[in-house]
Amino acid sequence: PIILPDKLAVITSSAGRLKYHAVPVSAQTVESTIGDLLSAIHPVSDNRKRLKISEQVYDWLIRPTEAGDALADTQTIVFVLDGLLRNVPMAALYDGDQYLIEKYAVALSPGLQLMSSKSLDQISTDAVVGGISEARNGLSALPAVKDEIADISKLVSASTLINESFTSEGLAKDVKKSSASIIHLATHGQFSSRLEDTFLSTWEGRLSVKELSEILSVRGQSNAIELLVLSACDTASGDDRAVLGLAGLAVKSGARSTVATLWPVKDQAAAKLMRALYENVGKSGVGKAEALRQAQLSLLNDPSFSDPFFWSAYTLVGNWR
Repeated sequence: PIILPDKLAVITSSAGRLKYHAVPVSAQTVESTIGDLLSAIHPVSDNRKRLKISEQVYDWLIRPTEAGDALADTQTIVFVLDGLLRNVPMAALYDGDQYLIEKYAVALSPGLQLMSSKSLDQISTDAVVGGISEARNGLSALPAVKDEIADISKLVSASTLINESFTSEGLAKDVKKSSASIIHLATHGQFSSRLEDTFLSTWEGRLSVKELSEILSVRGQSNAIELLVLSACDTASGDDRAVLGLAGLAVKSGARSTVATLWPVKDQAAAKLMRALYENVGKSGVGKAEALRQAQLSLLNDPSFSDPFFWSAYTLVGNWR
């Protein structure tokens, strides 16, 4: 989708064929509708209002393409988003009966060209897993992080760094000596289009995006990270280019795909989703986007976390296979 002054243009590439449709709606209307949708994604918001706005955006972006059968037999929709649309959780778009994630796996890409990637069912799913559960550096505690790391360690072979062992030096050592295809970091952090506003919290302080890229890129192309998961981080509020910053980190570090959140999520919900993600990672025929989709559906089907606020924040950027 491309936001133009007097219309919303949508180009769809499917099976090598390009299709185009345009909605005669002003950029101001599109942007105010997106703002209303983002404000409505919260458990205390009016559910009917949220669904109505979500269906409006669905009608703009998805329904004309579905009506033309361009999405027939499609399993994954990959969005290359423009402007404020980058902040919209596409998984939560609503067709009047179902959310988009109930029909398709969803991924984001900064462009239509991707780095080559291996599917996780073709390689070892070993992981380096780190995080902080205690209050540290003026940031609140994330008590469910301990359970999250313990659960992941039961599902995949993992070396773990928790609390005082989760330092920049400790992470660098583990990543360098490991051939793990997954790096999972459960700690406070923020992603922004501004490098100085992008960081992860470690036990001793902040790890800048430049430092993180250097730590992750030591592996080289022949032993690249297939999946980088940033469990408790979120994108900078109001920054419509933050997702591109996230994609930039992945490219710099050599990670083929990155999972992160558009806003902070309750850590109990994060722990449950991550457990479900790793239950699906490595299953035969299940790609990264589909593994995330199954994890999101596990929250959607849980009455405690069925609101889109809990599951739609999770976004996969990069190669979805």
